[in-house]
Amino acid sequence: MIPIIAPLKRRKLPIEVAKRYHDMIAEDIRSCDISLDNFTRTTDEAHYEIAKNFFKKLYDDGYIYREDIQQLYCPNCNKFLPDRYVEGLCPVCGSEARGDHCEKCGKALNPTELDEPHCITCGTTPVIRDTFQYAFKLSELEDELKEYINNNENLPANVKNYASNWLEEGLTDWILTRDMDWGIPVPLDEAKGKVLYVWIEAFLGYISSASQWSRVSGRKWEEYWNDYVVHFIGKDIIYHHSIFWPGLLKAYGCKLPDMIYAGEFLSLEGEKMSTSKNWVIWIADFVKDYEPDLLRYYLTINAPLNKDSDFSWDDFQRRNNDELADVIGNFLHRTFVFTKKQFESKIPEYTNPTEEDEEFRAAIEELPDKAGEYIANYEFREALLEIFKVAKKGNKYFNDAEPWKAVKEDKVKAANCLYLSNQLAKTLAYMLKPFLPTKADKIAEIMNLGTLDNWEDAKIPLPTGHEINKAKPLFKKIEDKEIEAQKAKLKENLKENEDETMSDLVTIDQFDEFVIKIGEVKEQSKKYSKRFREDISKNPEKYKNLQVRVCGWNVLWNNINKVEQDGFIKQAEGLI
Repeated sequence: MIPIIAPLKRRKLPIEVAKRYHDMIAEDIRSCDISLDNFTRTTDEAHYEIAKNFFKKLYDDGYIYREDIQQLYCPNCNKFLPDRYVEGLCPVCGSEARGDHCEKCGKALNPTELDEPHCITCGTTPVIRDTFQYAFKLSELEDELKEYINNNENLPANVKNYASNWLEEGLTDWILTRDMDWGIPVPLDEAKGKVLYVWIEAFLGYISSASQWSRVSGRKWEEYWNDYVVHFIGKDIIYHHSIFWPGLLKAYGCKLPDMIYAGEFLSLEGEKMSTSKNWVIWIADFVKDYEPDLLRYYLTINAPLNKDSDFSWDDFQRRNNDELADVIGNFLHRTFVFTKKQFESKIPEYTNPTEEDEEFRAAIEELPDKAGEYIANYEFREALLEIFKVAKKGNKYFNDAEPWKAVKEDKVKAANCLYLSNQLAKTLAYMLKPFLPTKADKIAEIMNLGTLDNWEDAKIPLPTGHEINKAKPLFKKIEDKEIEAQKAKLKENLKENEDETMSDLVTIDQFDEFVIKIGEVKEQSKKYSKRFREDISKNPEKYKNLQVRVCGWNVLWNNINKVEQDGFIKQAEGLI
């Protein structure tokens, strides 16, 4: 969605902006050791062809039709405005909203429904004009989609509940095209100047990407698509992926997704992330200071996919130090060091086990199946918790066995302890591979395991006499001063952004020279201003840095708070 708005604000061609973000995301993915079979863009020629053919088939089959509609038109820009080119107030909750969606209440919108709309390019209030677009008969598929949602046991509760609520309200047909000067042209002679909108065209990237993978791999893309299809998405696009996309596929005759997993939102230090305010941690910056495995671990262990979560530097430090360093790292290092020191770096023999030994051995052997089942059910956090639980058990077992004493008093007890501890270390290498791939490979290197490609190999015990290499510290603790520096950098980024934003403020002396002429205020604006006045009287501190737009200047609200608001408030961000 980025290229729709960014070119306007940066005066760049859409393809330039798309390439910039594509390259940045590709590098972020690579730097976090994430591998993809195919990572592509929708500017590929094959994608254009697939998208046009898909649209034409649905049109020929009667699922797409021309519809005369009313659309917002900017008289200053001389063009019809696509959804994302319009902003205003949500008619449901009153918050600032885009033309197609309110992030505050989650309501899907039409641009003509917005209160106080304005063109994002020039700020002009658009007018409503007659035009035509092409719509998809989503309403005709309502019963089939209800069956898909209600009878699909694979769907998680948040997806099923959200989709069911939409279905209960009744589905309406969906406009598939827009008036834009870039994008995939509608493949009809009468549709000059109209392009396929993102909510048909981008979806088809799933199929065109599969076709690209097919060309490279030599395998048929249908084999991939007709297997078990899973979509991982954010919760703000559940509607589109659970209702609209399956509707398109159903109309075309394609297999529907088996599973749609919607992750919840991630905040930063208790606040909503904002790239415009620079209240964000960029992946490129993070991996300069910390290994990517630490981010992968923290986001997985701290962010269950079924509820919102928060990134906190303090909590990041705590989890790294208390869990990775003190539990997993400590267990591994003690195991390797003691094996080298007392058993010449070789796995000792396991004989005459005690009840405690056998109980620990059983926990090790059960771990691959338990963790594997969680992963198969997309419960990644639970899988990590299970791994962590057994690692804690390993530390307790090691402490209780006291091999540093037993090696002098009971050699068999010490040998059994190190045998089982090494078996767990080997199992941990396999179990941690999906989550901490670099650390897992380092464990494998120390233990002479080779590659960790086959999950089932985790169940095969290391033979007696197997030799391991010299131990190396795998996890280091993060000091308080590092975390304080990260938090200070985050706040400084925010301050720099605020300073930049307020750089064109006028002084109170300059403001005294203004001649303010108040024109007639529309009823809609009066209602909005009244709500604003009521809120500012109750929460004055909230608005101390508020800027309002007066005669083309930004002015601090505190400088003008005795002036009647209705006459001059043209734009203010985050009022209610």
